[in-house]
Amino acid sequence: MAFHALITCACCALRHAWAEGMMHPYWPFHKSVAMTNPISTLSGNGSEGASSSRWAQVTLALATLLSSLGASSPNVALPTFAAAFNASFGQVQWVLLAYLLAITTVVVGAGRLGDIAGRRRVLLAGIGLFTFASMLCALAPTLPLLIAARVVQGLGAAAMTALTMACVGNAVPVAARSRALGLLVTMSAIGTAAGPWLGGGLLAWLGWPAIFGMNVPLGIAVYWLARRCLPPDRISAAACTQGRFDHAGTVVLALALAAYALSMTSGRGGFGAGNLALLVLAAAGLVLFVRIEQRASAPLVQLALFRDRIVGAGLEINAMVSTVMMTTLVVGPFYLAHGLGLGVASVGLVLAVGPVMAALGGVPAGYLGGRFGARTLTAVGLLMLASGALALSLMPLKAGLPGYLAALAALTIGYALFQASNNAAVMAQAPAGQGGVVSSLLSLSRNLGLVTGASVMGSVFAQGAGVWHSGAVHPEAMAAGMRLAFGAAAMIVIAALGITWLAKGRDR
Repeated sequence: MAFHALITCACCALRHAWAEGMMHPYWPFHKSVAMTNPISTLSGNGSEGASSSRWAQVTLALATLLSSLGASSPNVALPTFAAAFNASFGQVQWVLLAYLLAITTVVVGAGRLGDIAGRRRVLLAGIGLFTFASMLCALAPTLPLLIAARVVQGLGAAAMTALTMACVGNAVPVAARSRALGLLVTMSAIGTAAGPWLGGGLLAWLGWPAIFGMNVPLGIAVYWLARRCLPPDRISAAACTQGRFDHAGTVVLALALAAYALSMTSGRGGFGAGNLALLVLAAAGLVLFVRIEQRASAPLVQLALFRDRIVGAGLEINAMVSTVMMTTLVVGPFYLAHGLGLGVASVGLVLAVGPVMAALGGVPAGYLGGRFGARTLTAVGLLMLASGALALSLMPLKAGLPGYLAALAALTIGYALFQASNNAAVMAQAPAGQGGVVSSLLSLSRNLGLVTGASVMGSVFAQGAGVWHSGAVHPEAMAAGMRLAFGAAAMIVIAALGITWLAKGRDR
């Protein structure tokens, strides 16, 4: 039933995209090429070349779906991990944090490596690594081994995240690229929406290893398609001899982020000398990273882009909003399971409601942005986010599931409006030839927000609910933790509104 739900969700989204003209005539199963063999058309011209482009889009869309499922499907199993491994909330958080940290620290470096060594080659390595690590996750006998396997899985996902969009430029004609990018966004939303639902069904039916095991056959299929449907890399001799990879910047950034996450999750809810030392180490690592990037001939991150007021504010607010949205994925499973008493399948279904609404709101958000302007829509989206977070921060336990869903609707619709408008505003400010760098920075800021949400907001919830030592607490305690976490989230969104207003005033 869970796989049927995933297929149904994907088909509905694709039909909607077809109706909007997003993919026609570039969808690979167009009636004129429905039975075409993709392997035989890779080197063809005319209609055969168009067919290979369509199959390349299928491959990249499935790779996007695979990485999205890897991020979203394990969230629903957090309470199960705590019980299965006899672990605290702070410990099982690392099942999420390990994956997010791996992606965050190497996503920009993976894009740079693809430019130097070949995008198809690095993408294939990422798919293979992700698939192998998924098998290791399913077979992990202890929590530390599961976390280590999630780190490897995140490294593979980073290559997939960084290079699926980049490969569109190699495999898709110019006239079809905007539609192809729209397809990738749609598949990412489908994976985010279906992941908790699919994970909840597999968790109730086969147990938590199935959440990771499902990625293995899908990963093998995507790897097979990528080898046969993506065009070979064309790397110039100059790129090979002049390319530089910022090893120092990548390592320092990874260590700084790891120290930051450790400072927020260690100590069982307290903040002692060890936490402070880790936080200072993270700050020192960030300062060192900036100095390295300033002196690097080919820096991992172009720091000069932050001097643009719209770009700087947009990236900062993007991280803050991602922090708030991660709160729903970290706090939600515990509140729904232990506060409202829902089963694992029902928890997964509820968690899927938000991403589905965000996906369906993407097209209207784009239209409204063109109609009223990106800045106005950004403010409206942030106001809706603030209203949803405030509603959850004041919500009594007796409001039940209807109250939670109503507040979640305001949050996710506001998020869809914000994403469409903020990304458009930031990308519009990208200097010539720097669009890829700005896009990578948007991805980096989003992942930084996700890491912060998983660590800081998870810690706030655990402190309020008292779940550091055990997940078995009274429903009212869960409600208290949820209210405290979303109260902090509301303050973050209000601060983001202030940054938006200040940036707009400076720009004028």
